[in-house]
Amino acid sequence: MVFSKKGQGMSLNVIIVAALALIVLVVLIVVFTGRVQIFKEGVNKEGSQELAGLKIYYGKCHPSGSFEEKFLTEFERAELPEEQDLAKADFKREIDRCKDFSENLDVCQSESGCTWS
Repeated sequence: MVFSKKGQGMSLNVIIVAALALIVLVVLIVVFTGRVQIFKEGVNKEGSQELAGLKIYYGKCHPSGSFEEKFLTEFERAELPEEQDLAKADFKREIDRCKDFSENLDVCQSESGCTWS
């Protein structure tokens, strides 16, 4: 019986190179996943700082917590500075709308959807 070497599998060198490539790929994925998380935390922090800055303009009647969350979500999802500016402008309009109800506690809380402080 004559055995043919044509049917022989991959060489040991090919297996080693493939294993090293897989290890490098896993390391790159771990590094970039960690960097994305750090970036996301930075964006969240920036949105919270913007919100704190906008709260300076609050009056007695101001936007509710749900509208603040909406602003933070829109600000975090913004990919361009123009989109962030649009989110801030929308929130400022809501602040101004709530300020219109600053004369009366009942109107502020019941009819406007704002919160009294």
